[in-house]
Amino acid sequence: QVQLVESGGGLVQAGGSLRLSCAASGFTFSSYWMYWVRQAPGKEREFVSAVSASGGRVYYADSVKGRFTISRDNAKNAVYLQMNSLKSEDTAVYYCAADRWYLSDTSRYDYWGQGTQVTVSS
Repeated sequence: QVQLVESGGGLVQAGGSLRLSCAASGFTFSSYWMYWVRQAPGKEREFVSAVSASGGRVYYADSVKGRFTISRDNAKNAVYLQMNSLKSEDTAVYYCAADRWYLSDTSRYDYWGQGTQVTVSS
């Protein structure tokens, strides 16, 4: 049974940092691209970041580039999102997702976690 379990969300002041984690099980983690996607209230789901199966390629949305860093540990079946210089507009539910391929269409990812809330107060 596939599971993606996010943790690390919470309430933080603007300018602060959070580190999200996603623990994966039930599939061959090291063969999958891993994604972070967020959804703010009343808004469309938004791609945040992606990391290739080996960790050698990473991509970021322009809105988070230079502030967020994605990484993965294939030995631990985990993916992380280090979020620095947080802004109020980063407030959203953050989801971990997985797919065998790099896809820009977030609706097509194979597996999803339940999400973790990040709230940035200004």
